[in-house]
Amino acid sequence: MPTIVQITPYYPPHLGGLERVVSHLAQQLAERHDVRVLTTALGSAGVPRKGLENGVAVHRYRAVEVAHTALAPGLAAGLARVPRDAVLHLHCAHALLPELVALTTRLRGMRFLLHFHLDVDASGRLGALLPYYKRHVLGRVLRAAAGVIVLTSEQAAFLTDTYRVPAERVHVVPNGVAGTYFMPVRETASNPLKLLYVGRLSAQKNVARLLQAMSMVRGAVQLRVVGDGELRTGLEAQSDQLGLENVEFSGGLLGEELVKAYADADAFVLASDKEGMPLVVLEAMAAALPVVATDVPGTRELVAGTGLLAKPEPAALAESIDAVAADPVLRHRLAVASAERARSYSWEAVARRVEDVYAKAGL
Repeated sequence: MPTIVQITPYYPPHLGGLERVVSHLAQQLAERHDVRVLTTALGSAGVPRKGLENGVAVHRYRAVEVAHTALAPGLAAGLARVPRDAVLHLHCAHALLPELVALTTRLRGMRFLLHFHLDVDASGRLGALLPYYKRHVLGRVLRAAAGVIVLTSEQAAFLTDTYRVPAERVHVVPNGVAGTYFMPVRETASNPLKLLYVGRLSAQKNVARLLQAMSMVRGAVQLRVVGDGELRTGLEAQSDQLGLENVEFSGGLLGEELVKAYADADAFVLASDKEGMPLVVLEAMAAALPVVATDVPGTRELVAGTGLLAKPEPAALAESIDAVAADPVLRHRLAVASAERARSYSWEAVARRVEDVYAKAGL
């Protein structure tokens, strides 16, 4: 197979699930192929803009961020220089980069694969433009792709219904989980229960809802919030206003520090409004943690039958957290279910399925 070029707006050490998905996938593919990553330098202070990282050639271009969108003029030049027979694998969850890839490939007579991670909702001052962008711009890019990878069957149906992407070009490939996160089931829990959240501190993740739920929790529970983002200051202020002495903000963690955060926890919680397929839930399951999450698209498919799903409202979330904290039998059953579910996901298997999609798409 020719060179594989992973194109993504963000890449580690920039914090986020998409970033780590691209990193794991690129490293796995690099065991068998020449893999390059074209990305921005956002969130990567102190890291060389060009170099070999874990077997992957990474090129980071200077960029600015406007309305949650990365603007990197140099990326266009980088795309213009990739080999014409390269497999172009675009990771999509933000505006502008998909259009840049679609335009470049059209001008060069190339084709590309689009990896659809999440259908984002409007936010910020320019959020009112998002529905028009989706309808008139993103939809065309999706239909122009040689193939589209989605994370769940629900996402596949959404793309065919909403964006009119031909069903035969849509391929379901879930996220994976790295072997370093797999741990045995713990037989005992701490007192208070150590509850863990991992993720961006952004509107979609709705940590504000989680904090409100923590103010309603009756049992002994200590919440650790691992992550960073534009809402951190406001969330810390909300925690203070609610008088939550049992909430700790740890900032973003990666590598061994993140693995240790899972190892130190007794249970995991996610309060998002929507997800693609949350990598952090897969990691929590691999770490044999009981999972409590909001019953929303993207999370529902992964957690149903394994963890506790709560209505996306503070009171329901608090009730589920209390149930896990108060019942050691339930906690153990959910931990075992998590560990068993996680075994069916691995980055090796995911990479093989992605290679199959490349072949089916004729790349």
